[in-house]
Amino acid sequence: MFETVLIANRGEIAVRIMRACKELGIKTVAVYSKADRDCLHVRLADDAICIGNSPSAESYLHVPSIITAAEIANVEAIHPGYGFLAEDAHFAEICESCRIKFIGPSPESITKMGNKSLAREMAKKAGVPIVPGSEGVVKDKNEALKVVEEIGYPVIVKASAGGGGRGMRIAHNDLAMATALTTAQSEAEAAFGSPDVYVEKYIEHPRHVEVQILAGNKGNIIHLGERDCTVQRRHQKLVEESPSPAISADVRKKICRMARRIAQEAGYVSAGTVEFLVDGRGNFYFIEMNTRVQVEHTVTEMVTGVDIIKEQLRIASGEELSIEQKGVRRRGAAIECRINAEDPDRGFMPQSGRVNLYIPPGGPNVRVDSHLYSGYTVPSFYDSLLAKVIAYGKNREEAITTMRRALDEMVIEGVPTTIPFLRRIIEDNRFARGDYRMNLVEELLE
Repeated sequence: MFETVLIANRGEIAVRIMRACKELGIKTVAVYSKADRDCLHVRLADDAICIGNSPSAESYLHVPSIITAAEIANVEAIHPGYGFLAEDAHFAEICESCRIKFIGPSPESITKMGNKSLAREMAKKAGVPIVPGSEGVVKDKNEALKVVEEIGYPVIVKASAGGGGRGMRIAHNDLAMATALTTAQSEAEAAFGSPDVYVEKYIEHPRHVEVQILAGNKGNIIHLGERDCTVQRRHQKLVEESPSPAISADVRKKICRMARRIAQEAGYVSAGTVEFLVDGRGNFYFIEMNTRVQVEHTVTEMVTGVDIIKEQLRIASGEELSIEQKGVRRRGAAIECRINAEDPDRGFMPQSGRVNLYIPPGGPNVRVDSHLYSGYTVPSFYDSLLAKVIAYGKNREEAITTMRRALDEMVIEGVPTTIPFLRRIIEDNRFARGDYRMNLVEELLE
């Protein structure tokens, strides 16, 4: 196992990784921008190095500064967390060239699975159902319209690189297609450095179901079951749960088998997530693979007892997985709510400022992953995620009841948050029944 690991990230995920490292006896090195000097991950690390100014382009995305910090601290490995450089194949290559282990998949796997159009081709080769769409990248309106002639409207234009809802536009007719194409291309260029987009059939009001996989060094690929991430706003997830209340045992078995097959086809090693859309008839379609730990990995940990970050560390250090497929046992249900510094009454506008009072929820079956503390100042430069509240129950109804209590207990004063809106989601009858689709948030806002 490694002696020292640098965490090339910030906030709650950096804290989460540090906790796993410390339990494995690994020393941790934090990096931070000038805006994050007082962030909790800096306080908890064994060592901390400032890597630049507040904008992420001058700090958390500035590869030379991160590599220099790793060399100064003499670390053996770098964990990228999620976001920032986590799915940057070039960064993974640089780590390798500097003889620093990148805690994640190989640069080749990141490249293959990070490009959505290439990933679709790989899934198709593996015999996994994919959403009908273009064979590869579309360059202009004429190419896009040829695809539409075959699959029909509505369609969605997606960036080939990246994710998080950026570079995605829906079109219901030819006029909208022209706008969707140029907008998606410009967003993709700005967000991911590549204007490449592809077109696929837009499945209206599906469920978004993803499968967590762990792939060891000797071809041992296991799945930890599925998560339902259907509650979204503009392709940004708000609430996640496991297991999904919308799929049958038969569909669950098939979708998990297909996720393992994709990882095997890609020669994948490390933790990863295979994402699918599921329609109202139980048909599922591969959409992408995320080659990193997910924000919502926590719900899977709650129902399986498997520490996904520790498994990542074991795999990267050359060890084998601590568990085989037959040893995976899923018990009960878990729900995660993402607490963001956003104002739902003002179009979910991101907020910054001083947290005057922070009281996290507690009690049985409640987990909180956060970097908050009373007196902390939320900077304006980064993602608005403040905390993740995870509730567990022996069944879904119990998990919902626990989540309601946890949200009622939680206090964050000084900056507006999404807590009140999350309460509305959890208390909605459609959510309680498990009978909701990706338009739930829009309907609540209306």
